[in-house]
Amino acid sequence: MSDLNDPELVANEYADETRLAARRRVWREFREGPDADEWTFEAIAERHSRAALEIGCGWGELAERVSTETGADVSAFDLSERMARLARERGVRVAVADAQALPFRDRAFDLAWANAVLYHVPDLDQGLAEAARVIADKGAFIATTFDAGRFPELFALVGVEPPEIPFRADNGESILRRHFANVETRAGTSALVFPNVGEVRNYLESTITMRHLANTVPSFEGSLRTSRTFAVFVATEPIR
Repeated sequence: MSDLNDPELVANEYADETRLAARRRVWREFREGPDADEWTFEAIAERHSRAALEIGCGWGELAERVSTETGADVSAFDLSERMARLARERGVRVAVADAQALPFRDRAFDLAWANAVLYHVPDLDQGLAEAARVIADKGAFIATTFDAGRFPELFALVGVEPPEIPFRADNGESILRRHFANVETRAGTSALVFPNVGEVRNYLESTITMRHLANTVPSFEGSLRTSRTFAVFVATEPIR
């Protein structure tokens, strides 16, 4: 088990939205290039879903957008009580549940998605088996994640290897094929351009597994540009 799918660590992280909000600000203000969230939404919207499910909805931003902009009947869940409460405040129909034991009937949805979530699931095959179970035969599952070697310039500054991601851009397709007969991969690369060393330290402080590195970032002048690859997988033909 990597740190990112340690249940206690993940529970503590999402009991409060402060660090998540800090990370989201960085990706909103400092990103250059394609937006993984936008690509995820586009993949969802293409399906013209009637009954949809978000797995690990966080504070409900994407579920709310899908409901508003596509007209789909969206259900959602998150393991965190706090995240579920924030999603409800957006008007999202949300439950507190575990991806490894979904409280939904077989074939209940024609679409489900997990946006930057699956690397938090301790038993990934069990979670994907559950996703396949609740998706209709002609439905789809969309999953977004990132590459193993993300932010190489940032990690070079602090002299460490990036934390392990169990479900990644390079292995996600092969993992999904254990539960879906057809998987399409849409990959993109975007950059973060930090304007100064203070923003680099603030970002590391906001992360789940790297906050202990914030004070090890050496001083430098000017900006820092670093990049990561993401993948949006569109999986169909669930295997049960």
